[in-house]
Amino acid sequence: MGAQMWQWINFLLFVVVTGSGIYWFVQAVARRALYVRLGQQDEEEARNAASPKPSSSEFARQVFGHKKLLKDWKSGVMHLILFYGFIVLQLGALDLIWKGLSGGIMIPVPGYAAFGLFQEITVLAVLAAVVYAGFRRYVERLPRLKRGWKPSAVLFFIGGLMLSVVLSLAFERVWHGAEPSMLAPVSSLLSAGFAVIGLSGTAAQVLFYASWWLHLLILLSFLVYVPQSKHFHIITAPVNLWLKRGKSSTRLQKLDLEQEDTETFGAGRIEDFTRMQMIDFYACVECGRCTNVCPASNTGKTLSPMHLITKLRDHLTEKGAAVTSKSPWVPAFAFSPEQTAHHMNAMEEQPEWNRKSRMLTDIGPTIGWQQSSWQADSDKSPTELELIGDVMSESEIWSCTTCRNCEDQCPVGNGHVDKIIDLRRHLVLMQGSMPAEGQRAMQNIERQGNPWGLSRSDRARWTGEIEGVPVPTVKENPGFEILFFVGSMGSYDLRSRKVSRAFVRLLHEAGVSFAILGNEEKNSGDTPRRMGNELLFQQLCQDNIELFRKYKVRRIVTACPHTYNILKNEYPDFGMKHVEVQHHTELLARLLEEGKLKPSHIVRERVVYHDSCYLGRYNGVYEQPRNILKAIPGVRLLEMERSRDNAMCCGAGGGMMWMEETGGKRVNVARTEQALQTAPTVISSACPYCLTMMEDGTKLKEADDRVKARDIAELLEQSVFGKT
Repeated sequence: MGAQMWQWINFLLFVVVTGSGIYWFVQAVARRALYVRLGQQDEEEARNAASPKPSSSEFARQVFGHKKLLKDWKSGVMHLILFYGFIVLQLGALDLIWKGLSGGIMIPVPGYAAFGLFQEITVLAVLAAVVYAGFRRYVERLPRLKRGWKPSAVLFFIGGLMLSVVLSLAFERVWHGAEPSMLAPVSSLLSAGFAVIGLSGTAAQVLFYASWWLHLLILLSFLVYVPQSKHFHIITAPVNLWLKRGKSSTRLQKLDLEQEDTETFGAGRIEDFTRMQMIDFYACVECGRCTNVCPASNTGKTLSPMHLITKLRDHLTEKGAAVTSKSPWVPAFAFSPEQTAHHMNAMEEQPEWNRKSRMLTDIGPTIGWQQSSWQADSDKSPTELELIGDVMSESEIWSCTTCRNCEDQCPVGNGHVDKIIDLRRHLVLMQGSMPAEGQRAMQNIERQGNPWGLSRSDRARWTGEIEGVPVPTVKENPGFEILFFVGSMGSYDLRSRKVSRAFVRLLHEAGVSFAILGNEEKNSGDTPRRMGNELLFQQLCQDNIELFRKYKVRRIVTACPHTYNILKNEYPDFGMKHVEVQHHTELLARLLEEGKLKPSHIVRERVVYHDSCYLGRYNGVYEQPRNILKAIPGVRLLEMERSRDNAMCCGAGGGMMWMEETGGKRVNVARTEQALQTAPTVISSACPYCLTMMEDGTKLKEADDRVKARDIAELLEQSVFGKT
């Protein structure tokens, strides 16, 4: 066969094979896009996606700078090498494809030899990264990483691509009789070895084309495999991050409860999620970082944020295929055409938690439970499955503390909390289902404006416990500058009342003109909203906003991060405009800076500060509480291993303050153990929920005789006024 004839046959085969690969890739992507279109088109999300954002710098930091991935620097560096190595080697792939089609002719471009050197160095770096990835998964055996052929397929694809590249380059050198070069160290070394065994001329050409076709087939197979696996994140993650740039994740989506044509609220079917939420399903890389930090997963509850996303993805793919009659698997001969439906089996038991273990936290039981309970069944149709019950269990839905540590760690911008809240909304608003303790708290808030059901007329009773310090209401001090929104904890809880009294004394000392709503104040609505009772939340929200308007409120301060977050980030959706909201640590830090408060008394304590989720991760307030503690003479500030944006939740958020934990270890005990590792004399916080949980934790660990739980305002009060 002549050389020219061979080149034409090679070219035609290349066109057919490459065209087939690209066609199958487009088909796989298009079908998943079709499934996503089954979701709801949210008008606000559509406006956000269509409107230009003022800055795309965060998008660039996430995608090209690997900001989230580098939180675990080992895997972050590994992924950086793979990410940029893959980009470099695609240029090398184009060069290699050209050589195979042109009969070995090099592209005459400046710096070609230097690029060849860079390509070979990149090949070695990528191979090292692949080996390290396998080491982490199968030797280190990190609990968060899945094992098996599917999670590992990408390592074989990338490894195969790298080997085919260097073999092609080496055989090319032997074929053309190229001399060894320092600008091609790897291929020169290999070609020298091939020459020793007598390889030359035609044989080297044949082996070049064998390696060339191997490279092309692996590349196209990987291309087709990507959208049909977790590696779809290569495409969907940048899309996800781009669409969400500039969008706040600290607030929940508003429900229009008055829309007459709405048949359901929340998510009772997979189609009830929005399209933007569904992109999350296909963006998930299954890295397990979310589950690794989740307080529920860490303490042996059923919830695993990673499995939440992957189960919803599996269900969407299977139900989407059934509804559209478009199989997600292409080409059919390469995948099992059998229709299956993944669902949770009938297991009701919790993960098996080892109570004798010395480990403070352990995600192993939760991971094992998720893997054993999620099963494929060819006898069931995906359209017959219930989203709540067959895909997500109620125990998972009610285990979430809404701390958002999962979202903070996610490198592809996935939201987990909004989906759990949507599931809760459906349970509460459509099915009337909620754990008994939570239902009791909701009824008490509805009747008396607080979770305990205590009398509305007792809300301001705590003010009578402060001698010599007036606590005026808005009616008594109509010219007030700041409204102190006390909240239910600060008004009724005996322990939290001490914080309210300490804060009021400090405000009075600093000469701040303030007032409270007194018995007119109502619950902020955070607890009902996080528990899915949007109807009760919106009633409370509108009532509070009317009060703010009535008394011309322009500045609000609160000692509760949950109240702070909902007033600052979510009330504006319901009409509260031009009102500045501060947390008490922000105001106290400013008063210290201005010299209006002078901490002069020594407080000789080793203080470890626990970051509240709703103050830190939700609102980025990390420095002000620490600055207050640093300003107190005698205080030695300590830090836990998990602090700031990776601080572990106390376990009280998302309505869990009012519900009993079932299964595993108590979250507040795990967090208290982490605090006790620093050998403190005081565990400090800036949240009434956290304060309660840390105090209960020290009692359960029998450490309350030597370690006290204190709010930052209490410690500052002690330094400003001395022992009281």
